[in-house]
Amino acid sequence: MLNRTATSALAAAGLVGGYAVARQTGNRQLGGAVLAAVGGVCTYSWAQSSGAGRAAALLGTYVAAFGGSHPLAKKIGAWQSVGVVAAGTAVASQVLSKS
Repeated sequence: MLNRTATSALAAAGLVGGYAVARQTGNRQLGGAVLAAVGGVCTYSWAQSSGAGRAAALLGTYVAAFGGSHPLAKKIGAWQSVGVVAAGTAVASQVLSKS
């Protein structure tokens, strides 16, 4: 199990890394695989440290961040959007997870 700060950083990295992989390779499915794999690791860590309910809420935040980054990108740009949602997800993870 990762500590709270490591899991928060990993969640943010999953969003940034998933986008970076998709952009660099031109393969959206590969970027999605990175996003999903990191989300799985984070969810496991959240469940172990904070319980299933908080893990579900944090996974929902992670997925909503991914989905929300798309319309936000039309307003502020792709990388800026990914940065905003990654930071928001990291903050949510810090606030909602127990350890």
